[in-house]
Amino acid sequence: MSEVVLKVDGMSCGHCVNSVEKALQEIGANGTVDLASKKVTVQYDEAKINTKAIVDAIEEQGYDVVQ
Repeated sequence: MSEVVLKVDGMSCGHCVNSVEKALQEIGANGTVDLASKKVTVQYDEAKINTKAIVDAIEEQGYDVVQ
């Protein structure tokens, strides 16, 4: 299991948290959003998905991954 922490702009409420976490679940990753720091901690199996898929899943929800 691998872990990556991404800085994500545009998240501001509980709906944003749910959208990002659900999108990550749908691709097989577990994500935890910290609204205060605007960071998403993602745990994933690197044999199944990569960081590009994670970034794409978050950006498809309308948020910008900046790091």
